[in-house]
Amino acid sequence: MEIEKKRQKEIEIVTLMIRLYCRHHQDIDMKELIDYASLRIQKCPRIKNKTFCSHCPIHCYEKTMLKKIKKVMRYSGPRMILYHPIYSIKHVICRKSI
Repeated sequence: MEIEKKRQKEIEIVTLMIRLYCRHHQDIDMKELIDYASLRIQKCPRIKNKTFCSHCPIHCYEKTMLKKIKKVMRYSGPRMILYHPIYSIKHVICRKSI
């Protein structure tokens, strides 16, 4: 059950980040990217041990979607502290433990 909670938390966070990006930009189809990222997280074979997709040796996003999600992460990542401070603090703590 712990793995399923982790999956749902990752989906929740990536959804928040995509929505934050799309609130200020209209160049990405929000629903398409949320659905795609959610599917990738649902099918992730390394969910038990991985911390962040960017540190994973398996890159399962197709190139066009990878470009989109990187764009979202670069924009939303630094702004998460303003919009979702608890998630941001947890992320920093988790990164320090890598």
